[in-house]
Amino acid sequence: MERSYEIAKQLATRYYSLSPEGTRALSLIMKPLKLAKGEKFVNEGDVADYIHYVEKGLVRQFYFKNGRDLTEHIAYEGHIVICLESYLLEEPSRLIAEALEPTSIWRIHRSDFRQLIEQSHEVDLLYHKLFEHSLLSSLRKADITRFETAQNRYRLLMERHPQIIMRAPMKHIASFLQMTPETLSRMRAKRM
Repeated sequence: MERSYEIAKQLATRYYSLSPEGTRALSLIMKPLKLAKGEKFVNEGDVADYIHYVEKGLVRQFYFKNGRDLTEHIAYEGHIVICLESYLLEEPSRLIAEALEPTSIWRIHRSDFRQLIEQSHEVDLLYHKLFEHSLLSSLRKADITRFETAQNRYRLLMERHPQIIMRAPMKHIASFLQMTPETLSRMRAKRM
């Protein structure tokens, strides 16, 4: 089987299972993109026209506030990356997306997805599941940031996403958890 079909099957299995016909149709609109470490694939001011599925690698979404680089989201194999507000409103993104290591992603352009949705009810359901997942993920992160201590935020990240702890640079993990690198370093030292 061709690689795009396998990737479409992985994506669908994670978010909403498709029939072989639906998987084939989805695979036809997925385009591969290889990224070098540090390479950006969404820049501030771009209109986010794509949903990205991470086949291999690690990526982050971040923004600048008061001269500081703040990490919003970190994704690895099997997860999606989307600048949700920009994608839905078709407005310039405030987020930047970059590869934290050599990365392979698969992109689905908004217009291709919309056209396929009009032809397939099951792909429409997948599309909605992708956005539900993205929205719930953002809400959970916001709740953890608001209601959990720094120590609990780190513990939850270790339990739910150990890949991030093992692979992302400490400064990005600290920013993602909304703490200083020094606080994160002290917590890590206590756990060892």
